Order: sequence, then structure tokens, then C-alpha cells
Amino acid sequence: MPIRRRHRFLDVDFDMMTMDEVLGWLATRGADDPFAFVVTPNVDHLVRLHSGKPEAGPLAKAYREAALCVCDSRVLRRLAAWRGVELTVVPGSDLTAALFRAETGLEGKVAVVGGNRRLLETLRAQFPQLDFVQHIPPMGLAKNGAAIEEAARFVGEAGSRLSFLAVGSPQQELVAMRAAAMPGACGTALCIGASLEFLSGDQRRAPAWMRRAGVEWLFRLLSEPKRMWRRYLVEGPKIFALAWHWRGPNGQAEA
Repeated sequence: MPIRRRHRFLDVDFDMMTMDEVLGWLATRGADDPFAFVVTPNVDHLVRLHSGKPEAGPLAKAYREAALCVCDSRVLRRLAAWRGVELTVVPGSDLTAALFRAETGLEGKVAVVGGNRRLLETLRAQFPQLDFVQHIPPMGLAKNGAAIEEAARFVGEAGSRLSFLAVGSPQQELVAMRAAAMPGACGTALCIGASLEFLSGDQRRAPAWMRRAGVEWLFRLLSEPKRMWRRYLVEGPKIFALAWHWRGPNGQAEA
């Protein structure tokens, strides 16, 4: 477990780590190490966390139990700064891409939960030195206890140093928590959403200047308006009210 320096924002404790520090910690993790997982909350996740819906409780538990919890969103970082809280940003998509660079030493078996057969074929073509194994769970995973159990068992028993959980939130966090509770589960899982689809080219990612400006969400909205309009135009803006009304770590309204 890394030495944790954490800052709390919107009831989540974020690890204050740089990309290099996260990569360095992951490099120390072996395939036989007791199971641990990494979460990368963004605006969408924190709105869901404060929604009052049944999924909010398990999501909060996953954030508490994760070995690392790093901020995925530059928008979230700016909102935190506005409320007097410093956060570092380690976007899950950037972390995934960095792990697949040759210099990180990723080798051997790599487990993937989610995606489709084409995704795996593309990854195998791009990274022939890696031994990819995949589990594709059914739709409705969050409400299917047996399917969560099956996916968690696949991750915990895959024998891979790193596993990539690419089934969206809160499904990926539910799988990670269940795997962590299984006796003998090993390795490290990363809850990374659509990151592998960006890596494979199945989805286009926003240009670097849009990512730096914190408007990657706009690119995704314009690219997939029918799928993304509710996330970014209805649910996402709730984050501003949450930040405004948030009471700080000591229970006091932040300045």
C-alpha cells in the first residue's frame, strides 16, 4: 500500500499523486500480490455518488476501499480549487495509455473485463507481446449479482499483474470490490471505463488542447450527442450545486 497523502472533496478522499507516482506504485505490484484496485472518479461519478440512488452506497464504499483513488477530471480539480481544496489529476485514459507504453514494462498476461471481441482483436494486433484474456459480462451487470460474481472471479483468478475493468461505473467498482473480498484473489485492477476503446481507436478521444482546457466533455457530447446529452447537459451540471453546498472535512461550509 502506498503512503497516502489525501485531500477530501465532495466526501471522497483523493490521493495526491502524480501520474509518475501512480505508475511507480503500479510497477511494484506483482501478479501474486493480494488483490487491490484503483478508482478514478470524475464529475459523472461524484454526481452519481450524491444522487441518493441505491448505487450511491456501494460506490462510496468502493472509493473508501480502493488502494488508490485519483481524480480523473480537470473540471473537478478546478471546482475543488474554487472551494479551497488542492487535487492532482491522473486521467484514467492517460493512465491506461501510459501503462501500454513500452517503457512501463507491461508484459505477460493482461486481463480485460468488458468491451467486445473486436476490441480484444485490436489490442492483440497493437500489442502482440501481451497475452490478453477477456471476460464479457452481460448487460445489466450492476443488478445481476451472479454476473458480478463471475466477473470478479475471472479478475481474481486471471493470474495477470494488471486487469482493466472497462464496464463503466458503478459496474466496474462493484466487480472490483467483490474480487477484493474473494480469498486468494491476486493482482491489481484498474476501473478505467472507456479508456481501452480510446487506446484501440474504437472511440476518438478529444484533441490534447481540449483535454488540457478541461473541455473533453464537449468533444464527447458533440461526437455522440444521442448517448451523451443527458450525462453532460442534465446530470453533469449538478456538480456545480454540489460544490457550492459542500461542507468541508470538518463539517463546516467551505469559504
